[in-house]
Amino acid sequence: MKETATTSTIDPKQLAQQTVFSILFTISFTHLLNDMLQAVIPAVYPILKEKFSLSFTQIGLITLTYQLTASILQPFIGFYTDKKPRPYSLAIAMAFTLVGLVAVSFANSFINILFAVSLIGIGSSIFHPESSRVAHLASGGKKGLAQSIFQLGGNAGSAIGPLLAALIVVPNGQLYIVWFSLIAILGIVVLSRVAKWYQQQLMLKAKSKHIITEETKHTFTKKRVILAMGVLLVLIFSKYFYMASMTSYYTFYLIDKFHVSVQQSQVYLFAFLGAVAAGTLIGGPLGDRFGRKYIIWISILGAAPFTLLLPFVSLFWTGVLSVIIGVIIASAFSAILVYATELIPGKVGMIAGLFFGFAFGMGGLGSALLGKLADQTSIEYVFRICAFLPLIGVITGLLPNIEGKRKV
Repeated sequence: MKETATTSTIDPKQLAQQTVFSILFTISFTHLLNDMLQAVIPAVYPILKEKFSLSFTQIGLITLTYQLTASILQPFIGFYTDKKPRPYSLAIAMAFTLVGLVAVSFANSFINILFAVSLIGIGSSIFHPESSRVAHLASGGKKGLAQSIFQLGGNAGSAIGPLLAALIVVPNGQLYIVWFSLIAILGIVVLSRVAKWYQQQLMLKAKSKHIITEETKHTFTKKRVILAMGVLLVLIFSKYFYMASMTSYYTFYLIDKFHVSVQQSQVYLFAFLGAVAAGTLIGGPLGDRFGRKYIIWISILGAAPFTLLLPFVSLFWTGVLSVIIGVIIASAFSAILVYATELIPGKVGMIAGLFFGFAFGMGGLGSALLGKLADQTSIEYVFRICAFLPLIGVITGLLPNIEGKRKV
């Protein structure tokens, strides 16, 4: 590639600080494909529930199985690839997702569904740590922006997935999930191209070991760093437990309370997830400019007034409030992830694996517990309880001020 050909004539540090937008948008696109395919599964829950006579508890277990396989492996994969990067593992990750999608489309029992979604979860656990490293490597120091671009793809995919499922799978049945395997094949092809660039950058760094991006330096004690990481994980818990109520049960809530059709409920879910994508894009650059701690604070705690109001309004205002909540609450993740990499410099893969994994795990656990609660009470009661979760954002005040000088 051109970068390697001109290495000898470019200051290595300057080269490392160049933002490679073509790679950022490409890895964001593959994140879109990856999360779009994953979002198909919860989008077809109403079909699976009716076909296999599943309870809400079983629906929650499907999500839990997927989220656990998508979460437990991630920190270990990230820790390993920090030491030994594996560029082509990106394509292998999408291959797992491909096999899982085919298995879901032909699944004929609850157990088979659990096995199929676990394969999709494994694909996700491999994809996120290494793709986050690619985004970090291409950031040129603009880490918040890079993470937002990367996350935008994932959240956009999560929004598009249910919409495509409503158009393709809901009218035609479970077997039509197999058509999404074509998207997975496209993902494998694109990720193979990204892997070539990634491998070349690793070779470049091996030849010029002094090429580094500037990492945030701090003087916090180990105890202070551990406390800050604990606070960040609690914030992830509050965010993703609430997100679990929306992604897994928002459609059921709308159907139960307002008697809308399955397809109409998917449109509302698409609007919410689209707002999440928009919030993700906003959060990273704002964190780069004004400070990540403040964006985290506003994002988690700032959603509380709207979540508390949501269970008591009409269908129209439910849609409006869900969009507002999506924008606000989604702006936190990029800021949280970059803040964590600044707390523990040089461990991008491990941090990405830990936080993506914990987020997925909390989403899965939340879905299972909320499903059980819905069976014992009602869907509406679940949303009234979850409305209080963003209030946990008040503990953001315990985070140390790690921000350096801002480049406006």
